[in-house]
Amino acid sequence: MDDVRETLDRLIRDNRDDYSGLSKMLGRNAAYIQQFIKRGTPRKLDPDDRRRLASFYGVDEQVLGGPPSTDTDGMIEVPVLDVNVSAGHGALATSEDKETRFSFDERWLRRLTPAKGASLSVVRVIGDSMEPTLSDGDDVLVDASDHGARLRDGIYVIRVDDTLMVKRVALRPDNRFVTIASDNPAHPTWNDVDRSTIHIAGRVLWFGRAL
Repeated sequence: MDDVRETLDRLIRDNRDDYSGLSKMLGRNAAYIQQFIKRGTPRKLDPDDRRRLASFYGVDEQVLGGPPSTDTDGMIEVPVLDVNVSAGHGALATSEDKETRFSFDERWLRRLTPAKGASLSVVRVIGDSMEPTLSDGDDVLVDASDHGARLRDGIYVIRVDDTLMVKRVALRPDNRFVTIASDNPAHPTWNDVDRSTIHIAGRVLWFGRAL
């Protein structure tokens, strides 16, 4: 278990994150992660916390004390989360339970991203603010490890308090400020947003749509 604490501490330091911020992301008190790493309390991570941390850092749950990876037979299983991401006025992320799974061919998936399966999930878009790129009811594949220092122009899922939004993010030349845009001109765009004030939940890599 000491290896798990050392691994998590290294991931936090390498990504310039902080204990308090991660604790809040998990819905825990601000000292939760620090107490786990420094004091050994709790003795092991809650399975839901472990899954979310593994997804956030793009690592297999196994390195954080979880079961082995489910990547087998040339297929990678990606959980479909019981979560809606808003392309409109806001969707409350009240649950992130694994509802079902999609299986993607590993070779096909590797053309999209080098990320491990643990950092990938599928969530549903609601609203029309990202029309015509994304429509209400689309399913999107999100890479939760693509955030922070890797942030670049693209479509991302952003967490604001308990709300998840899917928006287009464009970096300013100074790399400190970003534009958060809706593709649908009928919806607002926010300019000159300090990137340190937003939490990137992950980059949108692909979408699927029912005909």
